Amino acid sequence: MPPPVPSRVRLLSSVPFALLLVAGLATGHVDRSYDNGIPAAARSSTAWSVVPSAGGGTRPAEGGRPYFYAEGVPGAVLEDTVSVVNPGAKALTVELRGADADNTRDGGLSLRKRSTDTGAWVTFAERTVRIPPRTRADVPFTVTVPGDATPGDHPGAVVASSGGRDAAVRLQLRVSGPTLAALTVERVRAEGEHISYDLVNRGNTVLTPRLAVWADGVFGEVLERGPRTLPVELLPGRRITLTEPWPDAPAFDSVDIRLTVTAAGGARDTATASARFVPWGVLAGVAAVLAAVGGGAFWRLRRAGGLRGRSGWGLGGRPRRTDSENELTGAVT
Repeated sequence: MPPPVPSRVRLLSSVPFALLLVAGLATGHVDRSYDNGIPAAARSSTAWSVVPSAGGGTRPAEGGRPYFYAEGVPGAVLEDTVSVVNPGAKALTVELRGADADNTRDGGLSLRKRSTDTGAWVTFAERTVRIPPRTRADVPFTVTVPGDATPGDHPGAVVASSGGRDAAVRLQLRVSGPTLAALTVERVRAEGEHISYDLVNRGNTVLTPRLAVWADGVFGEVLERGPRTLPVELLPGRRITLTEPWPDAPAFDSVDIRLTVTAAGGARDTATASARFVPWGVLAGVAAVLAAVGGGAFWRLRRAGGLRGRSGWGLGGRPRRTDSENELTGAVT
């Protein structure tokens, strides 16, 4: 059963689109100033945009919010408002929906096609919204946290679609309760001029990892990179595969690699791997040259031996005895 619509929306339920138009439809006045939290990019472009409404949510900000943030206990109904800005000269119709956030394999952020978490808990006052030209529409919505929702972060998004284009605003939902920051680094391997590894979020909070890398060769340290923040937001329960460039990897060495990953909340893990760097191309070239030299020497020796056999001369320049000479010598008394 959908959650109750906020009271301010029920008061406007007789308005044609069941939403609050900042332009002021009752007076027929259209707001052309584009103030009240509309970003400069939207003011200078004819492309429509979707943004959090100013002053809404559980953490309002006077200068506007880059994303939605909501926090509540299991069973709570949280309220917020999304603004759709239409700076163009034609009316705009958009479809609103909630979506679950996800990590791509290389650590980017994406949206799942089918929502089973935060995206499925979002209910809009109106899913289909028609916005007059040069107008901003504020659409209330609720996030109903299930009674059995697990504590921690549940990242999602509010998505608006129109004319084959999607625009989304992040929805960061945290369900109250115990939180755990934990991650592991796995499958470390040296591959050519980079080090590949997996990061897995084993906790229930969004993590921004920090990575440190060391490598020791036969004659000492060959790589040292102190901790630095990775450009990744690792969502709970996700696994990603990243690479660390190593353009100056040794050409010929046996190396022990160590990766240490940390994150806020005390998350920490270390993994090691061994790698042998062998210049197979150079060795193959050397082997080919040696084989050619050896083959040439063998051919010359064979040829020289054949010539000596045909000339009748033995080793040391002495005449080679034939069987007929032996027989004649044996017959002399």
